[in-house]
Amino acid sequence: MMVAGCDIGSLTTKVVLFDGKKIIASSIIKSKPKPEEGAREALEKACSSGINKSDIAYSVGTGYGRRRVPFANETISEISCHSKGAFYLYPDVRTIIDIGGQDCKVLSLNEQGEVDRFVTNDKCAAGTGRFLEVMAKVLKVELQELSNMAKKGNAAITLASACTVWAQADVIQYLNEGISKENIALGVCQSMAKRVSVLVNQVTIRKDICITGGVAKNSSVVKELGSILGAPILQLTNIDPQLVGALGAALFAYEHAGRAQW
Repeated sequence: MMVAGCDIGSLTTKVVLFDGKKIIASSIIKSKPKPEEGAREALEKACSSGINKSDIAYSVGTGYGRRRVPFANETISEISCHSKGAFYLYPDVRTIIDIGGQDCKVLSLNEQGEVDRFVTNDKCAAGTGRFLEVMAKVLKVELQELSNMAKKGNAAITLASACTVWAQADVIQYLNEGISKENIALGVCQSMAKRVSVLVNQVTIRKDICITGGVAKNSSVVKELGSILGAPILQLTNIDPQLVGALGAALFAYEHAGRAQW
């Protein structure tokens, strides 16, 4: 039996197809102005290897656009789905840091993988992927290059403000002063990590700590965050960290279809 999980975020839409034992297929696309169109496209992409959509027995939608997933049998919050997905991958995880394109969430789990407490960022973009996206644009580099550039820095600049707009002005000033892009990138990653650590410290930090979402791919931010928190952070190696919410939705779909085997 095959099920599907669809996670519609502010910047990306993800689909995971799951058969109870493993992920059969997955996809990540840019979110569309109409969430239902993005959900359909992501599903089509996941099924492009010859999978028949009619074989999908049950589907769960999650994310901010979850109520717009046209093929979902039900919807479940992203808090529940991220905790479900991360706990399935790492049963020892007790703290989940999820940094998406426009939000940041920290979840504290108990031994059963249930959410004890969670906090989310305010409307400011400073602790989200949007912050890194803006800074990469100012530095005129691809977002994916920012982490490697930061690794080459040896004297991080200081951003006076956590606000994305004012931090952007700081970066432009540093560039005009001739500061290397590498040291600016390192300062950007440190600033991001500090902002996220403030949110993490609002919950009781318990090991193991796992990071999910697109920013989890920035190893420089992850390293700086782990240094600030004084604890190692698990980076997902067996799945794209952006897929954790969709995986959790697929796990719920399998359970709710009455065939859970774990």
